[in-house]
Amino acid sequence: MSLPHAILTALLEKPSSGLELTRRFDRSIGYFWSATHQQIYRELGKLEQTGHIRALPSDRPARGSRKEYEVLPEGRAELARWTAAPQDPKPLRDPLLLRLRAAAVVGTDGIASDLRHHLDLHRSQLATYRDIEKKDFPPGRDTPEDRLRHLVLRAGIDLETFWTQWLDHALTEFDDLSPDTDGTAPA
Repeated sequence: MSLPHAILTALLEKPSSGLELTRRFDRSIGYFWSATHQQIYRELGKLEQTGHIRALPSDRPARGSRKEYEVLPEGRAELARWTAAPQDPKPLRDPLLLRLRAAAVVGTDGIASDLRHHLDLHRSQLATYRDIEKKDFPPGRDTPEDRLRHLVLRAGIDLETFWTQWLDHALTEFDDLSPDTDGTAPA
């Protein structure tokens, strides 16, 4: 149920066309709540049908022109209701962790190289987040809205920092495994 709320949030920040919204998702909200362009367009239609958003009137003919959407009071109320509702954290489900557990019984072939690949990806994402932080949150930018947006970015930075540290540790563990250890259980 969070995709409609992510869209409402983005549209409250700035009324946008579907195309602009998908681009904004790719550059911001998509870092922590991903959606395909098709999902976003489909959800815009549903939000319009339920009266949460509306397409702004256009001076151009409707056929082939971009619709720009804004949030209606019902949409703002729904977002406020959802924001205030308690929600338990979701359990971690990461295939890499399950594969490591499986490697303990079937062998570690391919795991170390995949750990290095994951480390490279997490380092790259961490660098991206730090660049965004430097550009978008210079010292002195501390309105309540900025502080909340920065808090979300800090979660991404802290999460990527965790993963890079953990993957470094995991690779050290792999280096410490004896060459004849294949991870299989004794017969």
